[in-house]
Amino acid sequence: MHIQDTHWTSASSVAPSGVSGGANGRGAADSSRSTPLRVDAQRNLEHVLRAAREVFGELGYGAPMEDVARRARVGVGTVYRRFPSKDVLVRRIAEEETSRLTDQARTALGQEDEPWSALSRFLRTSVASGAGRLLPPQVLRVGVADERSDSVRDETRVPEQRSAAPDLRLVEQRSAQDGDGVPADDAGAAALLEVVGRLVDRAREAGELRSDVTVSDVLLVIATAAPSLPDAAQQAAASARLLDILLEGLRSRPASA
Repeated sequence: MHIQDTHWTSASSVAPSGVSGGANGRGAADSSRSTPLRVDAQRNLEHVLRAAREVFGELGYGAPMEDVARRARVGVGTVYRRFPSKDVLVRRIAEEETSRLTDQARTALGQEDEPWSALSRFLRTSVASGAGRLLPPQVLRVGVADERSDSVRDETRVPEQRSAAPDLRLVEQRSAQDGDGVPADDAGAAALLEVVGRLVDRAREAGELRSDVTVSDVLLVIATAAPSLPDAAQQAAASARLLDILLEGLRSRPASA
């Protein structure tokens, strides 16, 4: 797992000489999704996005754009023509992965009647897809902010109160304090936290999930159980084994007599 949010560049990052773009690159990124592309340009865009997922998944979001260009087998200028700054590319990948995780959680909710089966299906699907290696730092940061806030509150609260969906305002506040210049994608993060929260609540209410497990814990399981190994078969086996262990740790156990 590689979570390197300190390497996320500011939205005002300057692209290489000769590359134009908005102050924060969002205009160019949005247009890249709506403006029809020539066949060769569309192919290059797909290669860049695939390469970015692989490189960031293996090395973390701190990997340089040059690594993405090499993996895509295009010049770095081609990458910057589509994504005027690294921040724009990182946002694109992170938003897509957040959306993918949300869809996987909704599918598990809709197709599994048993609460534990729904939660475990979501975890297995997400880990197998490798999405955990690309969880955006601001989503994992929610857990840190939430637990910090819990530590200064009344420790006698019932578990249901401790597991409530984390307040995204905490993420914004911490981002401002850190000065990293990367605001959270509130809409995408909120959607993911809401649907995963429903999976967690159902499993807890059924008595199948430990009462102290939070939404943040579940997201950390996804990130932890998705290692990046050079051999695909070894990676799949390692992920499955690690997830089995983590699932056992999440599951509620009857009190001993």
